Amino acid sequence: MSPALTGLSRDELTALMKEWGQPAFRAGQILDWVWKKKVDSIDEMTNLPAALREKLVATHRLHALEAARTQGSADTTRKFLFKLHDGRYVESVLIPANPALYGERSDRRTLCVSSQVGCAFGCKFCASGLAGFSRNLGPDEIAGQVLAAERLSGERVDNLVFMGMGEPFANFEGLMAAIEIITAEWGLHLGARHLTISTSGLVPKIKALADHPQQIRLAISLHGATDEVRDLIMPVNKKWKTAELFEALDYWNSRKKQHLTLEYILIRDVNDDLEQARILATHARRLKAKVNLIPYNTVEGLDWVRPPEDRCRAFRDILKQAGVSATLRLEKGHDIDAACGQLRLKQETEEGIIEAPVKR
Repeated sequence: MSPALTGLSRDELTALMKEWGQPAFRAGQILDWVWKKKVDSIDEMTNLPAALREKLVATHRLHALEAARTQGSADTTRKFLFKLHDGRYVESVLIPANPALYGERSDRRTLCVSSQVGCAFGCKFCASGLAGFSRNLGPDEIAGQVLAAERLSGERVDNLVFMGMGEPFANFEGLMAAIEIITAEWGLHLGARHLTISTSGLVPKIKALADHPQQIRLAISLHGATDEVRDLIMPVNKKWKTAELFEALDYWNSRKKQHLTLEYILIRDVNDDLEQARILATHARRLKAKVNLIPYNTVEGLDWVRPPEDRCRAFRDILKQAGVSATLRLEKGHDIDAACGQLRLKQETEEGIIEAPVKR
């Protein structure tokens, strides 16, 4: 399979042009067509010589993924299913502004981006890992989701959260290469402060990102305030216990100015006990972290259910009374299978790529 132009940095493209005997400025022209003008084909790059366009067509794809399906909901949340070169699928979700979740200007469009096909970490409530892990996404496939979402929606994506399929830190090299493209002036030119990486708790990579010069934001998929609860639903906690995780977050705070976010999916009779709220409040206050509470989004094949709304509000109120910045997100997109991996799981099961997962 030929490489995609969306995976090439300016330096790589400049080196390719030199190898082909082309002037260096051709690299800038190509990047402008790809990332700014968002063309549908290499043939549309009309300021390139015909011979160069022909060579590019023969040696490269323009895009790393193709749109397979779009689902939209009444609240304008849209989910995009993309087909990859090997026949597998990945998905992204475009979310309209939600001040209760993000707390900034009201016209923002946030894209939830995937980093892997499937996931090896097996969080018990998540659809992404139901069929196991297949592979990492390349930088072209990660950055390409953003470009494709803008082309399909006709809207500027101005906030990214790496909270889709996969564990981003398990694909650290590919993720950071994609972020270079996304933040570069010649690429999507999105400021690093508008990027949030979510991790289930890979301690070494939390510290690595803390040492990275870009001001990328960090969210922790916590979902349990104690080892006892976290062990039940998050296998990663068996390798890095909460004490190690919170020590890494202390290191983050020593290196970064951005406040941490703790993500907490509320699951009935699993982690919604109000004592968990009190313990969570203690951790969040010490870490100066915001807390996003998310009632569980039903996943076919899993038995978990969301708590009653009054229980969710009581959990939130304990955090607020303790002085923690806490929001309760009555999530968008519940009617379009918006939980991570659901749409991809249905598509690959229908096509016989994977077997229907057994309930766990």
